[in-house]
Amino acid sequence: MIRLLAAALCAVTAGGAMAQTAPGGGQAKPGQSMQGHMHAPAAPGAKSVAPSTAEYRAAMDRMHKEMAFRYSGDADKDFVRGMVPHHKGAVDMARIQLKYGTDPELRKLAEDVIAAQESEIAFMNAWLAQHP
Repeated sequence: MIRLLAAALCAVTAGGAMAQTAPGGGQAKPGQSMQGHMHAPAAPGAKSVAPSTAEYRAAMDRMHKEMAFRYSGDADKDFVRGMVPHHKGAVDMARIQLKYGTDPELRKLAEDVIAAQESEIAFMNAWLAQHP
């Protein structure tokens, strides 16, 4: 199940580490991610965006911004530098799920994602510290 979520996250964010600006250069417009994808609008007739939606959008935007770094040419360092914010994004999303979600299976999955990703983030940060 964790692998399925990881695969889905990778598919959603596949271009994240490569994009440094919005399409055509410059900053992304409001509602637009750094890859140029527009956030889906609220449901017709909805008066405001659900708090969970606003938090998911903020987490994704933060993750994409942090994944937009200048490449060093060192495949190992660039991999880790891109994966740390990617994993942090997964942790942020899992915490939002725990805050607002109610499905017991998804809550368990979110808890497992947090534990696994935090362990991997710690490993990668330690690796980066050893490889300046």
